[in-house]
Amino acid sequence: MNCVEFSDSEQQSTALANSVAARLGAAIASQGAAVLAVSGGKSPIPFFHMLSTMAIDWSKVTVTLVDERFVPDSHPDSNAALVRAHLLRDRAVEARFLPLVGDAQDIDAEVARANAGFAPPTVAILGMGEDGHTASLFPGADELAAGLDPASAAAFLAVTPKTAPHRRISMSYAALLRAGCLILSIQGDKKRQVLDAAAKGVSDALPISHFLAQNKVELDVYWSA
Repeated sequence: MNCVEFSDSEQQSTALANSVAARLGAAIASQGAAVLAVSGGKSPIPFFHMLSTMAIDWSKVTVTLVDERFVPDSHPDSNAALVRAHLLRDRAVEARFLPLVGDAQDIDAEVARANAGFAPPTVAILGMGEDGHTASLFPGADELAAGLDPASAAAFLAVTPKTAPHRRISMSYAALLRAGCLILSIQGDKKRQVLDAAAKGVSDALPISHFLAQNKVELDVYWSA
């Protein structure tokens, strides 16, 4: 784990956008295409705005989600709606977008579709809650063990959090370990304390700890006060 600290969120967003754009550009140059998996929430919005203006060949980039609430894209909690509004604009309007939820009627069918279309991300941007969850791998969820199984063949699974609204579709730990790079973007002292606690050892009580302890894929942490 490599932790980079920033004095404010603007510096963090700028550095993150530059890093992600460079990685996507390198993948396009070497492989002809790139896949970016992003997380939702309000904190990534400035990063999305900055990244959308970066001069890369967006027509060769597929954007997808690390996780999604099982709601229609018209719902205010939809991560897909957030991405469409704040990332798929400016130059990034040319990117291909693969949402995780279609009509929000049959979650098992949507999980199957997502698994069938999975491609390992070039870069996956993770967030983290103050409970230590990342993606939609929530502590205490009945599906947590399956989601954290490093040998799982499933790239996506359905999750029903006990401490948050909505059923979810989430990338599994095994799928995220297939990414070219993981970047955890967090802000604030409370989340830094959770990060430091998770770095002390693996515990299902703090699912992010599994990602911090692994050595299969590069993990960079971008933290700002």
